[in-house]
Amino acid sequence: MSRRIAAILAVLALGSGAPGAALAWGSSGHRIVGQAAVEALSPELPGFLRTRAAAADVGEFSRELDRSKGSGRAHGVALDSGHFIDLYDDGTVMGGPRLEAMPSDREAYETALRAAGTNAWKAGWLYYSILETQQQLTRDFAMWRVLDHAARTERNPDRRAWFRADLKRREAVILQTTGRLSHYVSDGSQPLHVTIHFNGWGEGPNPEGFTKGRIHGPFEGELVAAGVRLDDIRQAMPPPSPVQGGLESRITDYLTLAWREVPALYRLEKAGALVPGDPRGAAFARERLAAGAGALRDFVDLAWRTSAGARLGWPEMTVEDALAGRADIWISLYGKD
Repeated sequence: MSRRIAAILAVLALGSGAPGAALAWGSSGHRIVGQAAVEALSPELPGFLRTRAAAADVGEFSRELDRSKGSGRAHGVALDSGHFIDLYDDGTVMGGPRLEAMPSDREAYETALRAAGTNAWKAGWLYYSILETQQQLTRDFAMWRVLDHAARTERNPDRRAWFRADLKRREAVILQTTGRLSHYVSDGSQPLHVTIHFNGWGEGPNPEGFTKGRIHGPFEGELVAAGVRLDDIRQAMPPPSPVQGGLESRITDYLTLAWREVPALYRLEKAGALVPGDPRGAAFARERLAAGAGALRDFVDLAWRTSAGARLGWPEMTVEDALAGRADIWISLYGKD
C-alpha cells in the first residue's frame, strides 16, 4: 500500500471530511475552476453549454469525484489513484516512464511501472484520467452534433421525438463529463498532485530543508477558501491557447508546469506564507487555479473542434457522413436490435 493511499485510509477511518491527502483542492477550488472555464468558452460551442446555469452545474459536477469518496474501498479509495501522478525529482514516474514519454495507454503504463518495481495504484494515473475523459467529451460532442442535426431534420414524428429526447440526455451527459474533466484538470494544476512530495517532503535528499509536515490539506482547502474568489480567477486566467501538437503533449506540458512549481510551494511554506490571510500564499493558489481554468477551457474547446471529425454509433459512422445524409443515424444511434 502506498503512503498516499494509507493517508487516505487514515482520513476516512477517522470519519473526517476535512481536506487532506484524500482530496485535491477543496470544494471552493474545484467549483471555481469549472465555473470560470465554462464562462470563458468560445461562442463557437453549443449554446446550452454557454449559459450561467451550465457554468454553475459544471462547477458543482467538478466536485463530484471527491464527494463520492468514502463509499467503499473498491469505488472510493482505490479510485483515488486517478487523481494524482507521483513524479520523482528526476522527472520519472517513480523510476518508470518519463512524463514526456508516457505509454499510449494504461495497460502499457502498468507494464512499464512494474518493470520499475512499482505499479499504477502507487504511482497514480492522473495523466490518463485527463486523456481518457477528454476523449469521452469529444465523443459526447460528436453525439450532440449528430443528434442536433437529426432532431431538426428527421421527418418521422416518432423518431424525431426520440432524437429530441436523446439530445437533452446528451446535453446532461456533457455537463457531467465536463465536470469530471474539470476535476482532473484542476488536480493537475495543484503541484502536490504531481510529485512524490505530496504531503511533506518525505525521506531522501532535502537540501533546502523543506518541511516533512502535512501541508496538503491546509494549502488547497483553508487557504483557497479564505483567499481566492471566482472573480480573481476570471481575471487571472491566461488567454485562450488552442491545443497544438496533439492532446498528449499538451497534457504533458500542463502537468510539467505544475511539477516545476513544487519547490516554489515548499519555499512559500518555509517562509510562513501558506496560511489563510497571507497574500503570498493566496497569490500562488490563484495562479495555479487560473492555470487550471484556462487549461480546462482549452481542453473543452479542443474536444468540440475535434468532434467534427469523430466516429460514433453502431454501425459506426462519421459525423461528416451523418450530417451529409450518407449514414443511417437512426440505426446507428437507436439500434437495430
